[in-house]
Amino acid sequence: MQEINLVLKHLRLSALRFGNPDGPKVLALHGWLDNAASFKPLAEHLCEWDVVALDLAGHGHSEHRSADAHYHLLDWVQDIHEVLNVLGWSSCHMLGHSLGGIISSLYAATFPQQVLSLTMIEAFGPLAMDPESSANQLRESVLSRLAIDEKPARHPPNTAKAITARLLAGDLSKSSAQTLVERNLVQNDGVLMWRTDRRLRTISSLRLTEPQAQAFLGAISCPVLVVTGEQGFEKVRNNVLKRRELVAQLVEASSPGGHHVHMDNPVAVAEHIRCFWQQVASL
Repeated sequence: MQEINLVLKHLRLSALRFGNPDGPKVLALHGWLDNAASFKPLAEHLCEWDVVALDLAGHGHSEHRSADAHYHLLDWVQDIHEVLNVLGWSSCHMLGHSLGGIISSLYAATFPQQVLSLTMIEAFGPLAMDPESSANQLRESVLSRLAIDEKPARHPPNTAKAITARLLAGDLSKSSAQTLVERNLVQNDGVLMWRTDRRLRTISSLRLTEPQAQAFLGAISCPVLVVTGEQGFEKVRNNVLKRRELVAQLVEASSPGGHHVHMDNPVAVAEHIRCFWQQVASL
């Protein structure tokens, strides 16, 4: 495993690099409030591939966006495009969990010539809302941004408390929570602090509508694998049922586990991915 830095035009991002540097290229994107370490368990079983697991902006060791910016979903698409340019990759496989799967699907639709295959774990395209909700969504977003500036930041007193907080925030094992937390803490003048940008917790300014989400999925031309956890998010399974006909080359798989199935059950998930990538290579 190697820690690398990727300097974009207006942002420095960090990443973890796993596997064979001469192998097929894979860009891995983690979920909301996670970080690149979420792919550590999976990468142990994907040693033939050159896997770069990115810390998205505001997460892990990557820089936060500037004080006058926010974390709009579509802005991450530009980040990924710049990352591939910095890496010098003309094409790659994309692997995303949750938010990372959503971003990967948007990128695969927008820049299809650069994506050899797309694997989404506990995600199947963008989340969507009715257009009538847009005004309320924007209002709540603005208010949440203003409110967070008025609240003092809260940090854990020690690593054990941080792990407990992470367990309360999501469905994952203690060992997986520890893996995420260790990359998401920093000592600053003797005080333990979260690295994550607090603005990530504010409300999104706008959601795509279902027709827009479906249009993005329909624009994906590469082979697609979707992996769901048997105890994962119901909304993901529902999106697969509702949208599966939109993706021309779709493979579906499921493994025992929750939303972080790739961390808690990496052997089974890695086997699905290995078989899928081998099939893609043979096309």
